Amino acid sequence: MIARELDRRLAVGYWVAQVIGAIVAAAVLLLVAEGIAGGYDPVAAGFGTNGYDERSPLHYGLLSAIVAEIVLTAILVLTVLGSTDVAAPVGFAGVPIGVVLVLIHLVCIPIDGTSVNPARSIGPALFAGSPAIAQLWVFIIMPLIGGALGAVVYLAIHAPEAVISVQEAEAALTSEQEERQIS
Repeated sequence: MIARELDRRLAVGYWVAQVIGAIVAAAVLLLVAEGIAGGYDPVAAGFGTNGYDERSPLHYGLLSAIVAEIVLTAILVLTVLGSTDVAAPVGFAGVPIGVVLVLIHLVCIPIDGTSVNPARSIGPALFAGSPAIAQLWVFIIMPLIGGALGAVVYLAIHAPEAVISVQEAEAALTSEQEERQIS
């Protein structure tokens, strides 16, 4: 939205859809996990939630989680915006986005389980109980700050292409086709 790639009127619906999708996905994963012999307790297991201090895989503190989530989300958003820009090669955006996302997870999973998306954090936290929910604020607010930072950096370094209307594009295409037929 900040980078003007998403209409403000659609943003809330997009966010709600992401959160609902994350909750449904977490419910499906929980259904599968509960099929393990001896049962599965999402509260005791953590259920893939994010966390800091005792809830961090390597016991990183709150400041580490804050810095990691802001910086790595900014890098992800900057990569997505740059890879999907009209000047970028068409059809290849998934490659840099995927590589950056893998690297982000390799760096951040030991720190806090990696969020970089509030919906991804909300879904499992709702099933993992109050310890996960108590720390959820970090994994909602910090990725939003990081996403905004990434968008602002993108706008600062991005030289916008001249935008033409569909009618102008069609007229240019028609005149170019006519020119080729004459040659």
